[in-house]
Amino acid sequence: MADKKTKSVADLCAEPWRVDHMTTTPQSAPLYLASVYQCDSPDQARQLLKGDQPGYVYQRDGNPNSDMLAQRCQLLHQADWAVATSSGMSALSAALLAFCKTGDHVVVSRDLYGRTLDLLVSETARLGIASTAVGACDLQQVQDALRPETKLLVVETISNPTLKLCDLKQLAEMAHANGTLLLVDNTFASPTVCRPLELGADLVVESLTKIMNGHSDGILGMLAGNGDHFNRVKQVISIWGTSASAFDCWMTARGLSTLHLRAERASENALQLAEHLSGCSQIEQVLYPGLPKHSQHALAQQQFGQQFGSIVTFTLKAAGIAPEEAATRFIAAAKEIPFCPSLGELSTTLSHPASTSHRNLSEAELSQLGISGATIRLSVGTESIKHLISVFDESLKSVE
Repeated sequence: MADKKTKSVADLCAEPWRVDHMTTTPQSAPLYLASVYQCDSPDQARQLLKGDQPGYVYQRDGNPNSDMLAQRCQLLHQADWAVATSSGMSALSAALLAFCKTGDHVVVSRDLYGRTLDLLVSETARLGIASTAVGACDLQQVQDALRPETKLLVVETISNPTLKLCDLKQLAEMAHANGTLLLVDNTFASPTVCRPLELGADLVVESLTKIMNGHSDGILGMLAGNGDHFNRVKQVISIWGTSASAFDCWMTARGLSTLHLRAERASENALQLAEHLSGCSQIEQVLYPGLPKHSQHALAQQQFGQQFGSIVTFTLKAAGIAPEEAATRFIAAAKEIPFCPSLGELSTTLSHPASTSHRNLSEAELSQLGISGATIRLSVGTESIKHLISVFDESLKSVE
């Protein structure tokens, strides 16, 4: 190599950076923004890309920050493998593309997030993959929908936004008897509340964007599972370009470090707030699995233990006014609770499913799911419960 003193400015500026071996370990995870890595030889590149040798070549195929995050998620879910993806929807897409082909069939819960239904019903039809939507709480409906060609059964641990639960052990047994994989979207729960793989699921999806990151500053997803599927899933993610960015992985890994603290506080707040809202005259119904009056409270205790998540959904009474108008008045009055159509942030936020997550459904479809224009979904945060109760008591006066 030429002496650096003899190189021109242009040569020095263009020269690749070299990282000297570190003799001490950084306390926080380093950020690796490299899009491409140098290889010693074609043979090494081939081995790296095949996964026969540890290391990296191109960020779309893998990067240190993505692997660090995936490994932590794998441990949290006690999975055989895990991968990070560019969003929660891309994690679902990766599962669909990895395990289904034209002529196959999927069974999906009709209570899934609206965009998930769009993917697994509308988009699958374009690919020649049939789908059947069922009420997944009704085991007989699920059993009747399964076919020999059914490759995936897709449900949510806690449904969006009506907080229905599925008996995951029973669904896993039914799926496996049919040669079908059970995929569970665990976003509303996170591994602090539920680990679906331990209940028999084959695949679990998390929108890491939500409470697992918890800081409203990264878009990522995760797909984890048991069985020998890792190489197939990694191949799909690389080919379809749904890999996770190093920066978002680094940000989410930071958020993940406090997940247990944030989730515990948010779950405590959600239970106390749900109990309080249940006694408010302006509210028709409060949904929260931790409430003893919830129709599936016993199942929640069986599957979750003592934490029931941070999401509370309620429906305003809307006396004398249209349901949507009641929601509009409440949202306008609740100035200290941001209207943010997402969830899992540090602060409490609210969403209006009829105009956001489930906006593409007809009134009849919304009614079938138990959603009205007066339905509000809360993502409860880490504030003091005294403050939250005070804000809601004041805001509810707007619909009296």
